[in-house]
Amino acid sequence: MATEREVDRLRAEVDSTIAGDPWYGSSVLKILDGVDSVDALAHQAPDSHSIWELVLHITAWTKETTRRLKGGRHDVPVEGDWPRVAGADAASWARVVAELRRAHGELSRTLAELEDSQLDRQVDDEQVDAHGQPITFRRTVIGLLQHDAYHAGQVALLKKLRGAKLERSA
Repeated sequence: MATEREVDRLRAEVDSTIAGDPWYGSSVLKILDGVDSVDALAHQAPDSHSIWELVLHITAWTKETTRRLKGGRHDVPVEGDWPRVAGADAASWARVVAELRRAHGELSRTLAELEDSQLDRQVDDEQVDAHGQPITFRRTVIGLLQHDAYHAGQVALLKKLRGAKLERSA
C-alpha cells in the first residue's frame, strides 16, 4: 500500500478550505454562496474591509503563494496586499469569485507537481522569519491555509451582519 504524500495532504487542505468541508466550518466558497455584489461591497463599520475587498485579498495571497512555490522571491502580491475594487456590478463580482476559485485551483495543481522533499526548501533560498527560522514551502502553504481560515471567518461575520443566513456545512 502506497503512503500518502505530504504534498497531497496539503493539497487536500487547500481544496477543502476553498470548496470542501474543512474542520473549522464552512469553506470560503460556501460562505460566499448567496453573497451578491451589493452585499460584497458593503462596509459594516468605518475602516473595515468589505467582503469584496477580503476576497481580492485572499485571491492575491493565493496567487503570491503559488508564485513562491514556483521559485518566486518572498514579496507582497503583484496586485498588492489589498487590491482595489474595480467594478461594482454583478458581473464584476462574479469574475472576482471565479478568479478566487481559479487561483486556488492553480495552487492545488502547483502542489501536485511538487515532491515532498521540496516542502522543506526555503522560499527564494534565503527567507527567514523574525526568529531566524527558514520560511519553507510547507510553512508558506500552511500560512496561507491559516490566512484563508481567518478571513473566511471575517467574511462569514460580515455576511451575517448583512442579514444573510450563514449556511453551515452538513
